[in-house]
Amino acid sequence: MALRFIGIDPESSGGNCPAVWVDDATHEIVIQGWQADEATKKRTQQDSPLLDTEGVIRVPGRMAEILRKALDDLAGS
Repeated sequence: MALRFIGIDPESSGGNCPAVWVDDATHEIVIQGWQADEATKKRTQQDSPLLDTEGVIRVPGRMAEILRKALDDLAGS
């Protein structure tokens, strides 16, 4: 697996999640975040059914620059 670390939430304590990587082999973004609560999952399923192999996560808006960097990296590869 060719995961390349992009960044971590600058306000996380102890270096834990949320975090973002780019998979150079599959050209995908990998995101570690907080598991969404049941109300959030239920609401998202109104727009997009959730398969058993999928999950809903949350990342803070303060990570927008980190997500943009991941997207820019993928666009340039």
